Amino acid sequence: MRIDIAVSGGEAELRSLHDWLRRDPDTRRGARVELVRAAPAPGQMGVLTDVLQLVTDNAWSAASFALALSTWRQTRPHARRITVRRGDLTVSLDGGGDEDVRRLIDALQRPSAPEAEPDASAPEPAAPEPAAPEPEGEREPDGGEGRRP
Repeated sequence: MRIDIAVSGGEAELRSLHDWLRRDPDTRRGARVELVRAAPAPGQMGVLTDVLQLVTDNAWSAASFALALSTWRQTRPHARRITVRRGDLTVSLDGGGDEDVRRLIDALQRPSAPEAEPDASAPEPAAPEPAAPEPEGEREPDGGEGRRP
């Protein structure tokens, strides 16, 4: 799973968070943390924004990650907004309190779109209609009597 993290306050704040997460034993054990340049948003003129990117494995814990983010945020002299993005899911941490941490954990533990289970209330796809039998005078040249291999 890939997770992108943006922090208000500029590059120094992002680098601080990068260092913090790289030193956090739980994050380091379950994820690769890198500073990357994100592509400009649609309509922007080539300005690149630095983001942190985490690539996680099976040993990764959403709860440990959320706690590490919250703890880092509490060490900052000014409140920083942290935006976490996984695919089309985005969660912003503004207050850094328990409710923000719970929201982030819940969001990160949800299956991503390709892995989502089918909706139980959605109708089953219709079975394909059987092929109509061929008229009697139009048999296949091999004498297959209208049957196809």
